Amino acid sequence: MSTATPQRKAAIVTGAASGIGRAVADRLTSDGMDVLAVDLRPDPDGPGIPYEADLTKAEANEAAVNEAINRFGRLDVIVANAGIQHVAPIEDFPVDKWNTVVSVLLTSPFLLAKYSWPALRASGAGRFIAIASAHGLVASPFKAAYISAKHGVIGLVKTIALEGADDGITAAAVCPGYVRTPLVEKQIADQAKAHNLPEEEVIEQVILAPHAVKRLIEASEVADVVAFLLTPAGRTFTGVPVTLDHGWTAR
Repeated sequence: MSTATPQRKAAIVTGAASGIGRAVADRLTSDGMDVLAVDLRPDPDGPGIPYEADLTKAEANEAAVNEAINRFGRLDVIVANAGIQHVAPIEDFPVDKWNTVVSVLLTSPFLLAKYSWPALRASGAGRFIAIASAHGLVASPFKAAYISAKHGVIGLVKTIALEGADDGITAAAVCPGYVRTPLVEKQIADQAKAHNLPEEEVIEQVILAPHAVKRLIEASEVADVVAFLLTPAGRTFTGVPVTLDHGWTAR
């Protein structure tokens, strides 16, 4: 049964329990959207309507789309944000970790686009946003799966933009530099091991090294960019990466 008023737009935000996803879900809710906040471990006190889903499973992506449509009576926006990371040299990179990272970062966005396509078409102004990364445009060592998947999701966004143009569906990839999130904080120990550095030196010597401006980006700043892309003015940004990376990719 629909729980939304017909005039309100509806969105799915994945990885919505923390970090960028939570900030985006909070911003879209504040902007008047109905939001299905999808996460492996959803926060019942977070923004939007929490929904538990293991996005490594194809049927879970389809179920999330159906849940949003059933609850809200429509679906206008997908924000594919769910993320996972593993840091290791290629020689030592576990195959199961590769498969998991790629399934969350690349296959899940594809499945969300596939299953939501009829609803996005019916919206008349459907919008697909992938939270990619500056690592969708450049590479760093020891993150083979993450970087490969992020490069791939930018290609997916370009394809969605071309295929969706006649149906009023537009797509963009938001590509931030390093953002202050639990995902970044959790990789400090692995980065220290991979680079043979003390953990206290990782932020400055590894994480912020590619930034021209030596500051972590805040999740709310990424949410502001997503919110802009969902405005009428933002719809001209289709099939493109949108960077906010403190000068990283200027090098």
